[in-house]
Amino acid sequence: MAQKPSQKPWYMEALEKRDPEFAQMLGSLMAKVNSPGALDAKTKTLITLALDAAGYHRDGVVALAKRARAQGASDAEIWETIRLAYVVGGFPGLTTGLAAFEG
Repeated sequence: MAQKPSQKPWYMEALEKRDPEFAQMLGSLMAKVNSPGALDAKTKTLITLALDAAGYHRDGVVALAKRARAQGASDAEIWETIRLAYVVGGFPGLTTGLAAFEG
């Protein structure tokens, strides 16, 4: 499920309908961990992309690659991230990560 970098993930919309209080708490946590700190936002997005690729979350990879590009990540940076996912996740992490280059 592709999304624009600024769109909420589908699961947040579903949570807001079913449990608005929990959705608000989770949204606050996600905003905190994704905001710039010791690591900049682009680096955090690339780390999350690698984790989604290693965990075989194809839709997440697609959305995170779009977000990373919007944050200024180059294809070379995304590719290095996918290589790291391969080391952690094996061949399925590599094939899932290649979704970052679709479309």
